[in-house]
Amino acid sequence: MALHIVMVNPEIPPNTGNVARSCAATGSVLHLVKPLGFDISDRALKRAGLDYWQYVDVRVHENLESFMENYGNHTMYLATTKGSRKYSEVQFKDEDMILFGRETAGLPREFIAQHEKNAIRIPMSEDTRLRSLNLANSVNIILFEALRQMDFPDLL
Repeated sequence: MALHIVMVNPEIPPNTGNVARSCAATGSVLHLVKPLGFDISDRALKRAGLDYWQYVDVRVHENLESFMENYGNHTMYLATTKGSRKYSEVQFKDEDMILFGRETAGLPREFIAQHEKNAIRIPMSEDTRLRSLNLANSVNIILFEALRQMDFPDLL
């Protein structure tokens, strides 16, 4: 059993390192979709998740199109400030994929438009809704809600 966390064009190595650490701790699969804003061997990336990196199932994809060719038949949820549904309204299940965009721009607008019914958001104050939470924090909020719904499978 596994959830899939998909980071599309991440830019900040420590965010990706922290997400990798969460994936290792939960048995989730981490997908990195290029272009990446850093080299995967980047010291900052490794430092953030160093003691967990060997336990992460990391899959790297050349671009969003190649990712979709391989995984387009999976249930996918797009985490975006433009989502119409709250992440807590979704019924997550094994093998679901949760996609997150890059820190400065999120997921491509055209991609969100194509998958609008699966766009989810984290509720935020009206004063800050045009901004977003830190990427690693957002991943953890949604990841742990999905795991909670599934009764934390294979976790102690």
